[in-house]
Formats: sequence, structure tokens, C-alpha cells
Amino acid sequence: MFYAGIDDEFSTMAPMNARPRQGRDVAAICWRVTFAVVQLEGKSLMQSAFSILCQGTDGLRAQTLEEMVAGAAQLLPIFDVIPNAAIFIKDLQARYVLANRTLVQRCGLKDLRPLLGKTSAQVFPAQLGPGYTEQDRKVLEEGFVLEDQLELHLYGSREPGWCLTHKRPIYNRDGTIIGLVGISVDLQSASETHPAFERLAAVDEYIRGNFNRRVTLGELTRIAGISVAQLERYCKRVFHLTPRQMIQKVRLEHAHRLLHSDLPITEVALQCGYTDHSAFTRQFKASTGFTPREYRQATGH
Repeated sequence: MFYAGIDDEFSTMAPMNARPRQGRDVAAICWRVTFAVVQLEGKSLMQSAFSILCQGTDGLRAQTLEEMVAGAAQLLPIFDVIPNAAIFIKDLQARYVLANRTLVQRCGLKDLRPLLGKTSAQVFPAQLGPGYTEQDRKVLEEGFVLEDQLELHLYGSREPGWCLTHKRPIYNRDGTIIGLVGISVDLQSASETHPAFERLAAVDEYIRGNFNRRVTLGELTRIAGISVAQLERYCKRVFHLTPRQMIQKVRLEHAHRLLHSDLPITEVALQCGYTDHSAFTRQFKASTGFTPREYRQATGH
């Protein structure tokens, strides 16, 4: 078992020109990923950054996860100053081998050490962690790529927060999965300076007033006076979400509030625009990692 970011060897590494060729290659890849992450402005940039880290570039890949983590550990001080993104690498057993300060703090910890070597199921509350680990295993065992997944997380304070999560398997030079890398980026505030902001603000207001029933893209395009393609593009630029994710977010925000009451879960589903209780449960679990009932238990209601 190995860990990154805790031993003196990572803070007193030799100059890069003194390291083996593979170490320099991995470090170079990680620098490119960091540059992309800190400039994170859109989905295509995120996909590019993850592709570089997980699959390498110009044929360069780490052969072992140890090599990958050793290169990435050099950049942990950089990862640590990114306040709106939780960044992590896990091994084949879905255990943390590297994580930035943001993730450490959101796990309710003061130091990285207690997090390393543990799975999400061991770190997060019993009702929540297994769902995150189940997602990890799908990435590790099936090569599943999770992109732009809107998720409602519970942090150490038990306060909910919205994130867009990405997870990808890490492949070595032989094409074998050796781990996974993930990042959960806080959902940013709407960009009020965009020329289309007023039109899209009307769309957002309409969604918030009608989320308890079926809302179609046709309705939204008529309100905004633009095409479906423009609506999709502008929503991503202004709200950092697709129109469907905007509807989903409003519904789940309302569900979060209602689940703090004694209202039956079937009634919660209906009030949030879901006529099918099972569909509500599937959507809620996809976004939170646990069912509405488990969420209610986890928050003490």
C-alpha cells in the first residue's frame, strides 16, 4: 500500500532533471492537467484535462499507479489552493491515495493522513459512503466514464452543496486500469454579464415556477426566443448546466427541503414533478448516491 502527500520524500524530491524519464513524463502530464483545471470554464476543457491525466498524451502513460501518484504529488500544493474543486486519485480497491485540501476539509478532517487508504464508504456517513464507492467500482471494474454528473453532496457540516462530478479510469501503458481520478467542481454562480442572461433568467424563473409538472424544451425555447441548440449552449455558459440539469437541480433542491419534513416520500415525489415514485428514487440516487429514504435518515429526519 502506498500513499501520497504524507512522506518527506514528496516534499524533498530531487529536481525534475534528476528524476527518471517516466517520472518527468508523469509530472509533465500532471502540470498540463493542473493548468486546465485552474482555468476550468467548460465541459470540453474538463474532458481534455481528464483525458490527459488518465490516458496520457503523445503515448506517455505511467505504468503503475505509484508512478502516477508520485508525479501528481508534486502538484499537491497547487491542487490544495483550488478552493472550489475536490480532486482525488484512488487505487483499484477504491481507496484514496491522493486528495487535495478541499476534499479533506469536506470530509470533516483537518489533515490528509486519516483519509489515505480509506474508501468513501469508510469516510462518509454510513448511509452515504457506500453509494459513492459503488460508483467508484463501476469506473474501476467496467471502465465507466462519469462526466458532468450533477450531484448533491453532504459535506462534513452536513450542509448540502451542488457539484459537477467527473470520474475516469486511469490506464497504464498496457491499457490496463490501475486506478481512477476524479474531480467534483462546485457549481458556480450564474454569469450575469453574459448578453443572454436576461433571457435565461426568465427561463430559470419559469422552471422554478413549474418544476412540479413536466417542463419541455419547447416551452423554454419559446420563453427565451432562441433555438434548442442556442438554449443548450447559453445555459451552459450562464448557469453552467444544461436545461435538463437546471430542471433536475430545482426539483432536487425542493426534494431536499421536503425530506426534512414528515411528508411521505411518495408525496415528496409528486410535489417535485415526478408522477412515478421509482423514477424519483432513481434520479435522486443518481444525484446523491443514496435513496430519498436513506437521505432522510442520514440528515436525522
